[in-house]
Amino acid sequence: MKKVKDLKKWIELYNEVKAAADEVQLAYEYVKEGIVTEEELDTEYAKAMHLIENLEFRNMLRDEADQMSCVLKINSGAGGTESQDWASMLYRMYTRWAESNGYKISVANYQEGDEAGIKTATLNIEGDYAYGYLKSENGVHRLVRVSPYNAQGKRMTSFASVFVTPLVDDTIEVKIDPAAISWDTFRSGGAGGQNVNKVESGVRLRYQFKDPYTGEEEEILIENTETRDQPKNRENAMRQLRSILYDKELKHRMAEQEKVEAGKKKIEWGSQIRSYVFDDRRVKDHRTNYQTSDVTGVMDGKIDGFIKAYLMEFAGSESAEK
Repeated sequence: MKKVKDLKKWIELYNEVKAAADEVQLAYEYVKEGIVTEEELDTEYAKAMHLIENLEFRNMLRDEADQMSCVLKINSGAGGTESQDWASMLYRMYTRWAESNGYKISVANYQEGDEAGIKTATLNIEGDYAYGYLKSENGVHRLVRVSPYNAQGKRMTSFASVFVTPLVDDTIEVKIDPAAISWDTFRSGGAGGQNVNKVESGVRLRYQFKDPYTGEEEEILIENTETRDQPKNRENAMRQLRSILYDKELKHRMAEQEKVEAGKKKIEWGSQIRSYVFDDRRVKDHRTNYQTSDVTGVMDGKIDGFIKAYLMEFAGSESAEK
């Protein structure tokens, strides 16, 4: 049913483009007969071009994972209050973006900073193609501004990392070794009434992961304080674990395909991908060189230009290879 629904959507989008193109052709004939003005023809043409560009853009997201919802995690970097404030600004930016695009948002984990901002936060962003769009945000985001937390009014540089993984559901098989799982419980902090502080509803999942390809071992740590119901939080933590393990397998397959493409090194996790320079009113993506002076708009969630530039440069070449 999911496959049928996806194919049906492509047919509907094609029919929209075909109808718009027919309208342009008709309007062109009417202009010659004096029934329609050139301005009306221009309007129909712009509408058709908009639909065609949107269809081409969607065509950049053909991988299985692209169509999924996603888990987006933000971690503040070194630098104390300033970097924690920067992490909270990114949290707001992605929340605004998701809301304006009609995605459902739920907060899986949220740890406030010592004085302001956040130390870390994990968002589930649910809806079609959430991962496909937001995978462009993976990496380190750099802020340069005159810090309100610096008494000397000095210009400071702060960093925060963003990690995006597909949010998988029960229909996708992911091997999890029950013997590698251990659980802790803790009291959820923050606002929420007396229950939050009295009941150990927060859960901490530790998973001893062994890479089947390299044999390397690592501990995956997931905390979930999403609800006051401990079983529900356990379920949510397991869902995040499945997402992380799925993403590891996905990254392995991608690495096998791309190991000969040195240019793709730019998109690996942990690289500095974008700078937000408030004083110069400039936000620049270092992978695509796309930039804008609308700093306020970007921080309000208007990041579609960056997403589109990334997909057109990187996803486009992948589609061509396939």
